[in-house]
Amino acid sequence: METTDAFVGLVCVDCGATFDPAAVTHRCPDCDGILDPQYDLDSVSLARDEVADRPFDSMWRYGELLPFPRERAVTMYEGATALVECPELADDLGVGRLLLKDEGRNPTGTFKDRGQTVAVTAAVEHGAEDVALASAGNAGQAAAAYAARAGLDAHVFLPSRAGFTQKAMVNVHGGDLTVVGGRIGDAGEAFQQAMEDNPDWYPVQTFVTPYRHDGKKTMLYETVEQLDWEVPDAVVYPTGGGVGLVGMHKGAKEFQELGLINELPGMYAAQSTGCAPIVDAFEAGAEVHEAVEHPDTICGGVEIPDPGASPLILEALRESDGGAVATDDDEILEAAVRVAQREGLEIGHTCAAAASGAFELAARGEFGEDDTVVILNTGTANKNADVLRSHLMSKGV
Repeated sequence: METTDAFVGLVCVDCGATFDPAAVTHRCPDCDGILDPQYDLDSVSLARDEVADRPFDSMWRYGELLPFPRERAVTMYEGATALVECPELADDLGVGRLLLKDEGRNPTGTFKDRGQTVAVTAAVEHGAEDVALASAGNAGQAAAAYAARAGLDAHVFLPSRAGFTQKAMVNVHGGDLTVVGGRIGDAGEAFQQAMEDNPDWYPVQTFVTPYRHDGKKTMLYETVEQLDWEVPDAVVYPTGGGVGLVGMHKGAKEFQELGLINELPGMYAAQSTGCAPIVDAFEAGAEVHEAVEHPDTICGGVEIPDPGASPLILEALRESDGGAVATDDDEILEAAVRVAQREGLEIGHTCAAAASGAFELAARGEFGEDDTVVILNTGTANKNADVLRSHLMSKGV
């Protein structure tokens, strides 16, 4: 197994034990906790000018802070996405700058590619022949794509409510698709049963593999660099499992420790009121969520009623002096339309929870008039454009 020089091992976030990444592949063998890639940052020499001199072509340009060398990566040049200035929306919110980090420009149309490039690279390094996961849709499509790139077989379990595009593209990439009646939890149960029947499959499931959140920290690296090393006052993120939020907060702490930035951006979790376990826990001052018994939102990507990493998400919100906000589905869909009509940018209907959340946070007075606010568009709108069109039709448009 070939790793980068600074990657020193996998640390359990629960019990603190450290493991050799060549020997341990997924959860902590001692307590079943989440494993997090750790780096000897004292051994990393990285200056702003040095980073700026590199081609802005892929997230792998930050190779010193990723587990595997770029030449070993299963990559399709994911990352290096645009950070788009939105002056009209900045005026609407009453802030100094509003920018949208457009992850819809990734190879399969979502930020899931950042996680799967690292997770599938790990699978190859460990000698896997099959990868598997349950997904609400986009992560399954990304896993099938990166497995195809690596010459692996992919086994993807999606709930029946997943979008047609995601289901179709799993098949197009040659993946073995199982559509499970019900919601994401039902797909997860089918995946777990399949793993018991096929122990040689390599899971690339959220927070089962240690590597997906580590890949997504590069969204923060890019954002700060694109802002000429200015740290945004707020980053608003559409939150389901919270992989990207946890990863971005980790990335900010790494950049701070390296002396590349001086402060952390405030991280804000945005959810739908129909499924808001993180918001409920944050407002209650809890350290862990309570599962939502009857989730009800059209935003399938954030309909995660029982997010296993909620302690990490809540820690990131509080440590960064951020927050959490939930808005109704109608407000979320309207926000996607508003962004398209005010700025011309196409954002996914689930991702619009971040835009809707930013509007609500501004209305509450959370932002100052000189603040720089970044909204994460985690996926392209054209995967589920019918949802936004139906919203317009319901209003007689």
